[in-house]
Amino acid sequence: MPQWAIDGPEKLTFGDVRTLNVRTVSGRLDVLASDGPPVLEVTDMNAGPLIVTHDEADGTLTVTYKDLSWEGLLSWLAGPRKRRCELAIAVPRTCAVNAGVVTASATVAGFERRTRVRSVSGEIVLDGVSGDVHAEAVSGSVESRAMEGDLSFKSVSGDLTVAGGTPRRLRANTVSGRITADLVLRPTSHVTINTVSGDVLVRLPHNVDTDVKVRSTSGQLDCAFDGLRERFAPGMRSLTGRLGDGMAALSATTVSGQVALLRGERR
Repeated sequence: MPQWAIDGPEKLTFGDVRTLNVRTVSGRLDVLASDGPPVLEVTDMNAGPLIVTHDEADGTLTVTYKDLSWEGLLSWLAGPRKRRCELAIAVPRTCAVNAGVVTASATVAGFERRTRVRSVSGEIVLDGVSGDVHAEAVSGSVESRAMEGDLSFKSVSGDLTVAGGTPRRLRANTVSGRITADLVLRPTSHVTINTVSGDVLVRLPHNVDTDVKVRSTSGQLDCAFDGLRERFAPGMRSLTGRLGDGMAALSATTVSGQVALLRGERR
């Protein structure tokens, strides 16, 4: 199994890659879908080495520090070890991607099968990533652009922004993070958002067809759509009902966060 130890700028080209595992600490990570041969390029590094392994038998490419595991990402945030690198990886769009960062910013773009991203406090952008997508963050933010398929998001205080999303399923769970989503819902779309104190803002087309169920214990509820039933009771506020012909489903639940449903402009 070929293996490299990289401690400075370097460029490597690989054969067949079907699964990518990459973990880094700080700096910059770009993981891009490409029709060309798989390529790894390190442009800057202050401490190393990065260990690169290519399992030619099953097409797995692994890029990480020797002592940085998935489970150990969080411990690096407060630790004395400082490692920074800037790297870009290009692999086929059908590749399964598993990417983890501590404080690094990361962009993952163009993949269509299975994508997993984890962040401690780094910012992650998912650009045109479809299929089965899972994102986890402690305090880092995740932005999804032009998403399709399934997106699952989980954080403590990290924010999620979905811009131009057409989800089949969107599941977002956070303690205090803010959820902002600009969505187009298909008849089979299911959106479920849960927060404790995080605010929720969802923008939908003016002619959307969806069932709506919004609940808050003490947070404010705002809605730009007519036809929903608004109820207030001790310890519970809710907005429920059907917009248009229904079909899709939108649910948002929070304890003290504010929930706003906005109406997009007519086109």
